[in-house]
Amino acid sequence: MRRTMLPQALALAAVVAAWTAAGSAADKNHEWPAYSGDKGSTKYSSLEQINKNTIKGLKIAWTQSSVPAELKTFFPDAQGSANWQNTPIMAGGLLYMSSAVGTVVALDPATGKVVWFDVPSHEEGKPPARAGSTRGVAYWANGPGNNDARIFAMNGPNLIALNAKTGKRYPSWGDGGQIDLTKVGYDRGGVSGYRNSSGPIVVRDVVVVGGVPAPATDYLNERVKATKEAPPDDIRGFDAKTGKLLWTFHVVPRDGELGVDTWLNDSHRYSGNSGVWSLLSADEELGYVYLPMEEATGDYFGGTRPGNNLFAETVLCLDAKTGKRVWHFQTLHHGIWDYDLPAAPILTDITVDGRKVKAIAQVSKQAYVYVLDRVTGKPIWPIEERPVPKGEVPGEWYSPTQPIPTKPPAFDQQGVSDKDLLDYTPELKAESLRIINQYNYGPLFTPPEVVGTPKGKMGTIYQPGTNGGADWGGAAFDPETGILYVPSTHMPDIIGLVHSEHPESNMPWVKRAWPKMLGPQGLPDPFKPPYARLTAIDLNKGDILWQVANGDGIRNHPAFKGLNLPPIGTPGRNAAIVTRTFVFMGEGADTGVGVPAGFGGKMFRAFDKKTGAIVWEKELPAGVSNSPMTYSVNGRQFIVVAVSGRNFPGELVALAAE
Repeated sequence: MRRTMLPQALALAAVVAAWTAAGSAADKNHEWPAYSGDKGSTKYSSLEQINKNTIKGLKIAWTQSSVPAELKTFFPDAQGSANWQNTPIMAGGLLYMSSAVGTVVALDPATGKVVWFDVPSHEEGKPPARAGSTRGVAYWANGPGNNDARIFAMNGPNLIALNAKTGKRYPSWGDGGQIDLTKVGYDRGGVSGYRNSSGPIVVRDVVVVGGVPAPATDYLNERVKATKEAPPDDIRGFDAKTGKLLWTFHVVPRDGELGVDTWLNDSHRYSGNSGVWSLLSADEELGYVYLPMEEATGDYFGGTRPGNNLFAETVLCLDAKTGKRVWHFQTLHHGIWDYDLPAAPILTDITVDGRKVKAIAQVSKQAYVYVLDRVTGKPIWPIEERPVPKGEVPGEWYSPTQPIPTKPPAFDQQGVSDKDLLDYTPELKAESLRIINQYNYGPLFTPPEVVGTPKGKMGTIYQPGTNGGADWGGAAFDPETGILYVPSTHMPDIIGLVHSEHPESNMPWVKRAWPKMLGPQGLPDPFKPPYARLTAIDLNKGDILWQVANGDGIRNHPAFKGLNLPPIGTPGRNAAIVTRTFVFMGEGADTGVGVPAGFGGKMFRAFDKKTGAIVWEKELPAGVSNSPMTYSVNGRQFIVVAVSGRNFPGELVALAAE
């Protein structure tokens, strides 16, 4: 194993000195030690140096490439990522990021300069293998004074452990500092690869990892090999000190396990996925880890897995020490919409009808917030099983009902009806109606149909689309007020089923390969704006306080010429953080799954927490493609975001007041 230290200002003594100074200056430094600020995923910081009096002086303090120049020695041809979703963490006086080539890099949080970086083992004279960047890395410290601090991260299929001070791998941890997740902890076999786009979490000295083993079966369409067989995305826990496998949780129950009766016709024996590709949350006091689960094999056809399919699309609570299920709540039965739970659940302490509750708030692609007791899993407000439409696809199994929260209300458009159409002018409404009438549509949970049939037409309109609603950016929570801030976006999808063209496919129906839906004259969609919004929800009462459009980037579109419009939003994935003073959020990058070319925007904004009014905004070099984060070092507050785009290799941008 190799790791690299830079000679100038990177000597071990200097790094240790910086750590000592950081530890003794806790009053001046405020850190961001987890992807979402804390393991409860609140994305909240009590910092207030950037406030109404100072925000006008917010400028770019430093930038750093997603492939720092120092990495070019080992990756000479590497380019920055056009869709860089990493959010760094700040802990123990250093900033840690996952680079565009998949290696962990430690930065000086005041300047953005490289302190150390990890390089995977490789043969002399040959470059190390590249891996994909992940959304985050995890920090763990043990003992008095945090004398043993480690960074846990993904590098390709490997879970790695690094000394947080020096970047050195631990020779005795796993196999020379890494664990190949294709080989440890699976009992079903057939795993040829592994990807974890989000990274691990550490709870009470246990490193918990999700991820997707290959061959994965998401996004199956007519042009790929579509099979009903797939490895399950089992969850695993490893000892943070030794790397020993402690437990494996079967996301598709095996014979005799809880939930196996929800997989009819023995479909549990070959079906897979059902795990978690997104970010995790944890309660250190309870010792619980909370997982937002994805859909089972075949995102849009489930006839080969009849039944409700636990633990797919479930908020799952495990005991981090043992891996045993504590409770679960399934948010969607027998998914055929690709409505994975996309974001880390937020752990909140709220007061409901005078009663204090340890709660968990899970945002979803379908624009619901499921609010549960995080100790028991019971809903805070009733979640009712209500009838949903049944489809006509041959061989499909349909759940007659779905769980619908009574509170809070949906935070974005659900389903499609004539009243949802863009109606700024009679011409726009007529064209919008013509567009949607080419497709099957209806209320939320209208299922996909076979293309070309009278009911299937050219496909079924999904609104929200398969990227939400809410997506992996999740929401932000203010513990001082009990308000949840939820970004969402309009990106509807057209889903229609056809037979696979691949000769080795055994899935009866797959998704037709189809472009994203657009509206009249190339507008983002045929529905009323805003195309993206920010919603404030009082979680103590379950009420929406306000909603505002995020952005106004396409106001000058020719379709709107001569119209006096309110803010209409800029479509794109976005994420927010909340501080003692503001909510901060960008418009979203112009790249990534589900974002059509030409959308997204470069503006980064501060919103008033009480009203949603825009207090400040600044154009950045490209669109924000990650969740922001904030910290202070030497008494100066920074806000750091990753920006990237179709024509802009990713980089970190740090903002601070002059």
